[in-house]
Amino acid sequence: MSDLKKYQGVIPAFYACYDEAGNISPEGVRALTRHLIGKGVNGLYVGGSSGECIYHSVAERKLVLENVMAEAKGKVVIIAHVACNNTADSCELAAHAESLGVDAIAAIPPIYFHLPEYGIAQYWNDISAAAPNTDFIIYNIPQLAGVALTPSLLAEMKKNPRVIGVKNSSMPVQDIQMWRDAGVIVFNGPDEQYISGLAMGACAGIGGTYAVMPELFLKIYDHFQKGEMEPARQIQNDIDRIIYKMCSAHGNLYAVMKAILAKSGVVCGSVRKPMPGLIDSDAAVVDEAAAMIADAIAKYC
Repeated sequence: MSDLKKYQGVIPAFYACYDEAGNISPEGVRALTRHLIGKGVNGLYVGGSSGECIYHSVAERKLVLENVMAEAKGKVVIIAHVACNNTADSCELAAHAESLGVDAIAAIPPIYFHLPEYGIAQYWNDISAAAPNTDFIIYNIPQLAGVALTPSLLAEMKKNPRVIGVKNSSMPVQDIQMWRDAGVIVFNGPDEQYISGLAMGACAGIGGTYAVMPELFLKIYDHFQKGEMEPARQIQNDIDRIIYKMCSAHGNLYAVMKAILAKSGVVCGSVRKPMPGLIDSDAAVVDEAAAMIADAIAKYC
């Protein structure tokens, strides 16, 4: 029986780290891992959307996870997203993740072709079977995957004892209640409503902007645990304003956040095409967002 209590708090979605030639940088991966563990996060979510997973080969995804695990050394919970757009590669990544000792694997549904629910369930169960000693987390992100988790699909997946939770990135927070009522733990996905997800019963948050301002999300979680909702709400409001600023750039959001991290000495490179990189005019957005983060940390932490 899995210890579900370890899944809590703030779990940043790990960024892809590239060298100057655009290849995976093991040194960058390890530096980002050390940086986030040093900030006191509860875990890392590796190989997901923020990790630009759909633009990586199986070998690249293995390389990232290997270097995260070598640096983490059991200090934090590690959840590895292993889904590819075919079952064979997904199962290969799942088996590899289990061999490294991750705490859980996660998977989006198959994308592009709209499969029936029994096809999606078979895909997830095949992946889970490739890592038979590892917790499995369903990743519900309908706005990108093109298919949404349903109560009937979750009921079918619950027949698999390794299925312990849902990473819920759909926008309606009421979805969190539905999945909890079905008997699984839920990780809040949308960063802009972390406090709302906690209020609806999420055990933790997994988010793409956590890594650039972990202190603020950790402070929300601390206030929430103490029942201090008003200061938690104030921090959430400022986080949302920071996110809006970062999203105002011409370049991709992940390119903006990596540029902010580079200011503190954590170099992750840019983003992989076809994602757009930063242009000269984005420098002002990066500077403004970095200043907003620094000001909020000074104010609340």
